[in-house]
Amino acid sequence: MPALVNEDTCISCGACVDACPVDAISMNDKAKVDPDTCTDCGACVDECPVDAITL
Repeated sequence: MPALVNEDTCISCGACVDACPVDAISMNDKAKVDPDTCTDCGACVDECPVDAITL
């Protein structure tokens, strides 16, 4: 399963965007994961300072 972003918790800091090795995350108001590109590596989960991302 691709990473999921809890939009209520996301603070739009961009740490996940920078951490993603396959550029599967984009930032508008909140982080958004492209499920077709996400490889389930967990890099974004480790970098999120507010634990808004889960696999």
